[in-house]
Amino acid sequence: MKKYKIDTPISKVSEPMVIYGLQTPESLFSNLLGSTAKQFNFMSDFDILKSAREGFSKHVLMALAKKISLTLQEFANIMHISERTLQRYDDNDIIKTEYAEKAVELARLYTRGEEVFGSLDKFKIWMKTPIHVFRGEAPVSLLDTSIGFDMVFKELGRIEHGIFA
Repeated sequence: MKKYKIDTPISKVSEPMVIYGLQTPESLFSNLLGSTAKQFNFMSDFDILKSAREGFSKHVLMALAKKISLTLQEFANIMHISERTLQRYDDNDIIKTEYAEKAVELARLYTRGEEVFGSLDKFKIWMKTPIHVFRGEAPVSLLDTSIGFDMVFKELGRIEHGIFA
């Protein structure tokens, strides 16, 4: 039996340098909220959590609604706030934290939709189109509840993997 001599030392296997479980906040907020969200660049999930607990200004929320093409009525329904109450806030007023949480979910959903559809515009059209799997309702109409958000996220997963109902 012949023995071979190894000249180079055996290198250890190492993991690639990645950050697990974090979406890039730049894509999560900057792309959706535009220039109004410069403060959200390079934020971790904990930074986003802290910001959501502090609340977002009406200006930031309206910028999100505009970027994802929601009418004031649609946005108010999702946020569970009346249109009139929303209109009464000044642009720089911080709106309650429960609305900030919904805004974060909207940003996550539309970011995910953009990934799946390859275009934010295509996803926005899909969101407003009545779909058989949602019993003829448009996905945007389901976003007034956390269950509705979950249903839309699950459907995006099916679409991504080519599973159509």
